[in-house]
Amino acid sequence: MKTMPAVLVVEDESAIAELIAVNLRHNGFRPRWAMDSDSAQREIDAGVPDLILLDWMLPGESGLTLAKRWRADARTKEVPIIMLTARGDEADRVAGLDAGADDYIAKPFSTKELLARVRAVLRRRTPESAGEALTIAGLTLDPSTHRVSFEDTPLKLGPTEFKLLHYLMGHAERVHSRAQLLDNVWGDHVYIEERTVDVHVKRLREALAHAGPMVETVRGAGYRLTAKPAIPVQTVVQTAARASA
Repeated sequence: MKTMPAVLVVEDESAIAELIAVNLRHNGFRPRWAMDSDSAQREIDAGVPDLILLDWMLPGESGLTLAKRWRADARTKEVPIIMLTARGDEADRVAGLDAGADDYIAKPFSTKELLARVRAVLRRRTPESAGEALTIAGLTLDPSTHRVSFEDTPLKLGPTEFKLLHYLMGHAERVHSRAQLLDNVWGDHVYIEERTVDVHVKRLREALAHAGPMVETVRGAGYRLTAKPAIPVQTVVQTAARASA
């Protein structure tokens, strides 16, 4: 029998939490509930869920603080997080994504949209199907082992960044608009804002820092992965070394 995915709902308003839990349960998920940062951490310690629905404003530590902590923890760094909050400004959405959230839903929201986003995020977490390893300018991605390396040095990528890099390496030197990347990497792009692409491209660039600026921005068009970046790799490495000194 297929195990139902466990979803931790971190929400201090019991009416909203119950509404979410009922809809999750009726759609094949196993909801768990935490009403503040302390109880949320206890739930995580007791067992890592398949996905976290995280309210921004909580008693104790904020959801933003929790997201950053869980992204830094080896046990939870790859657990998908969807932020739920009344803070709907662009700056707040960007802050939530930068903190490590995979998606962001502003209140009020429809349960139908929430469920669609939960399914979409869980699909993105599914490992890539096995295939041939791709190598470009010293950068290697192996779908069968889900590993990425640069000149034999392992690189750490989140699941979404892995899928994004896999797609870009499979279509190297081509320019892809944000909408095209949403279609081909995320799917169900109706529910995801194009700004999400920028956030994950930023994370991907940070993970590939020592490989050089291989992911280029093409002004007014989108992004491309190139074996011949405009800035020499040595310059980037020296810059990174100075920044970390």
